[in-house]
Amino acid sequence: MRIRKKRNVNEKLLNFDDIVINNDIDWRKDRSDKKLFVELGTGKGDFISQLAERNPDIYFMGLEMEATVVYAAARKVREKNLTNVRLMVFDINNIETLFNEDEIDRLYINFCDPWPKKRHAKRRLTYIKFLEKYRNILKPEGEIQFKTDNRGLFDFSLEQFELINAKVSEVTFDLHADNPVDNIETEYERKFSSLGVPICRCVVKF
Repeated sequence: MRIRKKRNVNEKLLNFDDIVINNDIDWRKDRSDKKLFVELGTGKGDFISQLAERNPDIYFMGLEMEATVVYAAARKVREKNLTNVRLMVFDINNIETLFNEDEIDRLYINFCDPWPKKRHAKRRLTYIKFLEKYRNILKPEGEIQFKTDNRGLFDFSLEQFELINAKVSEVTFDLHADNPVDNIETEYERKFSSLGVPICRCVVKF
């Protein structure tokens, strides 16, 4: 579900400087003592904006590489008048430069690129090298919530979780069949579930 790149998107993002921040902004002061939940790959912002709306006492940060996608997400955040969401154009490969050790309470990885070719396995956001980074920046009691429509990626991820001795719970290979009442759907989730594709999900702790 790609979004067409917009002209002058970086200039447009300047109109959302209260929402879209960079690493030079002292966002920790803005966060105060709220718990920190981070979404890796925000898409167009449906998930993070709905989640933040339901949880006003939690500080949410969404990371996304594409500026055009961040722009779409920022518009949704502003439409809802949310003050507990910040977005950043950011390469997740460098995530340890953004967060301190034991800083994050929860990470969301929703429908990340499956990189289906074996030679690209190291690019998957659930590859063990990424998991090692997440373990460093998550609090000891922190967790990852992971969802995907790609069964191959999910099976691979379960293997990677085992390699790093993570504790995996709430494993489902068909999330919607379980009918969770508190599930918030992403844009991709709505698309694939409407086509009858099962959604896989699990919770990971280190």
